[in-house]
Amino acid sequence: MNNTHGATSSAGKMQQGNSDSSTPPKKSKKPKYSRFTQQELPACKPILTPGWVITSFVAVGIIFIPIGIASLFASEQFRGNPLTFIKDSKTNKTCSRKLTVPKPMKGPVYVYYQLDNFYQNHRRYVKSRSDKQLRSKADEAHTKTCAPEATIGKGAPIVPCGLIAWSLFNDTYGFSMKNKALQVSKKDIAWKSDQERKFGSDVYPKNFQSGGLIGGAKLNASIPLSQQEDLIVWMRTAALPTFRKLYGKIEADFEANDIITVVIENNYNTYSFGGKKKLVLSTTSWIGGKNDFLGIAYLSVGGLCLFLAITFILLYVIKPSCAGSFHVFAPFAVLNNLYQSILTIYNFMSN
Repeated sequence: MNNTHGATSSAGKMQQGNSDSSTPPKKSKKPKYSRFTQQELPACKPILTPGWVITSFVAVGIIFIPIGIASLFASEQFRGNPLTFIKDSKTNKTCSRKLTVPKPMKGPVYVYYQLDNFYQNHRRYVKSRSDKQLRSKADEAHTKTCAPEATIGKGAPIVPCGLIAWSLFNDTYGFSMKNKALQVSKKDIAWKSDQERKFGSDVYPKNFQSGGLIGGAKLNASIPLSQQEDLIVWMRTAALPTFRKLYGKIEADFEANDIITVVIENNYNTYSFGGKKKLVLSTTSWIGGKNDFLGIAYLSVGGLCLFLAITFILLYVIKPSCAGSFHVFAPFAVLNNLYQSILTIYNFMSN
C-alpha cells in the first residue's frame, strides 16, 4: 500500500515537471535594481530651521552690501567727472573736430544740433510756458503756467518764463575751411508765423537766467523776442525724445573730401540725464531736409488705397450684390482723415 502511494506521487511530480517546462516564463516589467534608480544614494537633506535661514540671509547681506556700495561709488565717480566739468564756469569747454565732406554740397548748408534722450514732450515741460506773455508786453506778469520758473525775488516776472525757455540750448559752433572762417547765419531759421504771431516785437527778456540755477543760454535784453530766432526754434517743442533743431545756415558750397574744422563750445548739460549731442550738416531738396517719414507715409497710404481698390474690384466681379450695398464713400472719408493726421504729425515732428 505504501508502494502504490509512492508511485502515484512520483508520477504526479513528473507530470508537473513536464507541464512547467512546456509553459514559457512570463516577462517581468520590473526594472533592474540599482541604488540610483531606486533613489537610495546618500543625500544631504538640510532642514530649514529659522536659525539656519536667518544666518544665511545675514551672511549674504554682509557680503553683498559692501560690494554694492563700492560699485555705486565707482560708478558715481565715473559720472561725476563730466558733471563737474560741465558745471564749472571756469573750465575751458572748447574742443575741435574735423569733418570730411562725403560728397558735393550746394549752399546753403544747414547746421542742425541733435539731442538724444531729451523728452521735450513731457507734459509738465510742455505746459511750463506762457503764450500770452510771449505775445504782448502787457501780459508780462501772466506767469501762472510757468512754474517753477515764473518769478524771481519779490515776485518779479521772468520774461520769457517757464522751463522750455529756461532750458534753451547754448552750445556754440564755429566753422572754418582751409584756414578761412565760415560765417553761420541765424537769419530766417525760424518760422515766419511764429515770429509774427507767437512772439511780440515789444516783448524783451527780463530777469531771465538771473537765478541761482542756470538752465541754458542767456538772451540779449536789448533785442525783442520776435528777433531772437534761436529761442523761437527751441520753443517749438519736439514730439520725440530724439530730435534736431536748426542752428544756422552756411552760405557756401562744399566739394567732396573738403575738410571742415569745427570748434565746439560744450556748454549744454546733457550728462545729468544721460543724453547725447550731435552736430549735423545737411542740404535740402524739393521736399526739405532728409526725413524718411513723409515718403513712408505716402507709400503706406498709396498701398492701402490700391489694396482697397483691388478688394472692391474682386467683390464687384465675384459678388456684385455685396459690392453694390457697400458705401463707397466711407473708406475715402477714413483715408482722408488718416492723410490729414499724417501730415499734421509730420509737420509737428519736423520742427
